[in-house]
Amino acid sequence: MTKATIGFAMCGSFCTFSKALPQMQKMVDLGYRVLPIMSQNAYSTDTRFGKAEEMVKRAEEITGEKVLHTTVQTEPIGPKKMCDLLIIAPCTGNTLAKLSLGVTDTSVTMAAKSHLRILRPVLLCVATNDALGASAQNIGRLLNTKNIFFVPMKQDDYIKKPNSLVSDFEKIPICAEYALRKEQFQPVFE
Repeated sequence: MTKATIGFAMCGSFCTFSKALPQMQKMVDLGYRVLPIMSQNAYSTDTRFGKAEEMVKRAEEITGEKVLHTTVQTEPIGPKKMCDLLIIAPCTGNTLAKLSLGVTDTSVTMAAKSHLRILRPVLLCVATNDALGASAQNIGRLLNTKNIFFVPMKQDDYIKKPNSLVSDFEKIPICAEYALRKEQFQPVFE
């Protein structure tokens, strides 16, 4: 049996790339074909957590696929049924807001919109300093949105960052399997 194809999208929570990339590797190790996707910021911004070029190279080495990083590259994900599941890890507060309001102005939000329009599952792995503040309403809206699933979240550092939540990246594989099973019971219109 052929395993599913998973889009693995990364947004600009650069401090969590070290958690996301090993999970991308785990998905490949589990036998999934993984298409790497990066927002333009994730694709091109050097930070104290690493150089963009190195992150792109690592994602391409893990998956054996070129990173998709423009809206033109990610728009066909839905119409061409390129993925069975889209994982956004890390999913920033900025991306949460855009998804909850239907804004499509990055490669990641375009991938999600394109994928959701054919009623396929999106798994969000949140990493934001304002999850219990400004982003709470967006998380609430998305929790109530069909075909959107969340990796369980926990507080990052409740003393230094009392509003911060970060998903448990280690749970991406099991949450992905759950989202894929749930998707099998939902109608997909041709």
